[in-house]
Amino acid sequence: MLSNIRIVLVQTYHPGNIGASARAMKTMGLENLLLVNPRCFPDPEASRLAAGAEDVVANARVVTSLAEAVGDCVQVVGASARLRSLPLPHFDEPADMAETLVANASDDPVALVFGRERFGLTNDEIRHCSHQVSIPANPDYGILNLSQAVQVLAYEVFRAWRQRPDSGFRAPRPSPERQPTREQLGHFHDHLSRVMQASGFITQPHARTEDQLQALFARARPSRKELSLLRGLLSALEERPDDT
Repeated sequence: MLSNIRIVLVQTYHPGNIGASARAMKTMGLENLLLVNPRCFPDPEASRLAAGAEDVVANARVVTSLAEAVGDCVQVVGASARLRSLPLPHFDEPADMAETLVANASDDPVALVFGRERFGLTNDEIRHCSHQVSIPANPDYGILNLSQAVQVLAYEVFRAWRQRPDSGFRAPRPSPERQPTREQLGHFHDHLSRVMQASGFITQPHARTEDQLQALFARARPSRKELSLLRGLLSALEERPDDT
């Protein structure tokens, strides 16, 4: 189950933070690390700061976009301050996030995404996430180092995993209610956008409307079967002859 949980670091500036994050991961049983466009990697400082988790650093996969990093995931949680301009489901408590993430990891890949040291994730990157999570902290000084944030959320994930009755490593079991991947949801939203424009519901791309619809489906969490039904409905609407 824990092998299905990946940590994604976006454009990390200091290679030492990659190593420190790898160390934080390994202490909590997580070893699946993806790096999106790191400034400097591989780097001796990353290995030095790993301090026993050099294997996590050595096996880290480097990709060029967040979409590539999470496309096959059924849940993607962005660690950030709450962005009300993007109404994605938000976990105010990391423990609640961890329980959901671990449950979904029983059958499919999931991801925790961390942004840049200075300003975190951009709005466009948050749009690749299905949820957001914040770490409660001192309101007068709530600044966490990147590896500290990884440690806090990794601990919550490990704690949630330990509390499950099936917390031994086991082979994934197929589930009739598997969640769609981010790539599958992306195809659905592209399909929905085409149908809305062709029907005249919207006459030009409208980011606000599409953001709200994405948030609606993120809250609804349709299964793969339900998403397939929705795609079938959209296809039927596309094939319907125009009324004359």
